[in-house]
Amino acid sequence: MPNNIRPATTPATATATPNASPTLTTEIVMPGVVEPDGFQIRRRMLPAPSRGQARVRVEASGISFAEQSMRRGRYPGQPAFPFVPGYDLVGVVEAVGPGVDPALIGGRVAAATKTGGWASEALVPAADLVPVPAGLDPAIIESVIVNGITAWQMLHRKARVGSGQTILVHGASGGVGTILVQLARHAGIRVIGTAAPRHHEALRGLGVEPVDYSDPDLAARVRELAPSGVHAAFDHLGLASARISKSLLARGGTLVSYGIASALKDTGSLLPLFIGLLARLTLWNTLPGGHRALFYDFWAGHRITPAAYRRHHREDLTAVLDLVARGIVTPQIAARFPLVEAAAAMRLAESRSALGKVILIP
Repeated sequence: MPNNIRPATTPATATATPNASPTLTTEIVMPGVVEPDGFQIRRRMLPAPSRGQARVRVEASGISFAEQSMRRGRYPGQPAFPFVPGYDLVGVVEAVGPGVDPALIGGRVAAATKTGGWASEALVPAADLVPVPAGLDPAIIESVIVNGITAWQMLHRKARVGSGQTILVHGASGGVGTILVQLARHAGIRVIGTAAPRHHEALRGLGVEPVDYSDPDLAARVRELAPSGVHAAFDHLGLASARISKSLLARGGTLVSYGIASALKDTGSLLPLFIGLLARLTLWNTLPGGHRALFYDFWAGHRITPAAYRRHHREDLTAVLDLVARGIVTPQIAARFPLVEAAAAMRLAESRSALGKVILIP
């Protein structure tokens, strides 16, 4: 066991269902607001799946902005500490609870979980499982569950950008960004992407026109490349960046905001920042100029229209995975770490030096 992660113990609790038994799982626990070295390893007996649940043997999970926020206690709606993080996972169904089709057993599935994915075995609502190809590398699949759905929906369902148009993608070297730019290029869309200079060569290889994200004259650099403005801008940084992105839109262009990553290392709640951003987006929609300003929320509709939400996610993930299987989209994986090295994986993810997604392998 790595000496930089402390073990945690939890009493074994289990209630068996007719077709399954409790099983041992290894989990990474966030015990509170801690540095990555404060993560804990917990081994416990996972109960048999209850009604509507499936037990998944996790093959891969990952690290995203959400977990980076959660360890600071700053992600809106996160559980009370301690808890097991893990926004999504891919794995094999090993058992199901009452009311779940036993044909799922043995199939490879993906799921967006919000929490709980950093484990060797996990209980997941069966309705949230999406069948995925058995022949693809689990880490590749994992890298496009939330990231791929997010990129696809922002490009095709929100901004609805067409062939021949131009977009601006902030964080083009990140987990969402690298998928978004490939989807756009496949659709015949010109892409200007912001990133650190060390990633520019790799982005050019993906067909992106890169701009240094730290350039104080970033807006001027983008205007040089797109004098008439961009048809859509995808911005995960927050209100200050969103103002610049909006100023770079062509008439009738769309701003899609989907985060406040620039505030990651601040202190205090993120909620007021989100409220302020949403209020400003709403105001911009009332102004002349023909622009649209939207906020993309991955979980929108999850509780209000769950059937439509799941249908769209299933359709969109399937579409992205089809492009992956055909070699049209190549997910960028920054590194793979054993689950028990989650602390080192988190440090890499937070270093801003990684191209693509950091993956955890149980």
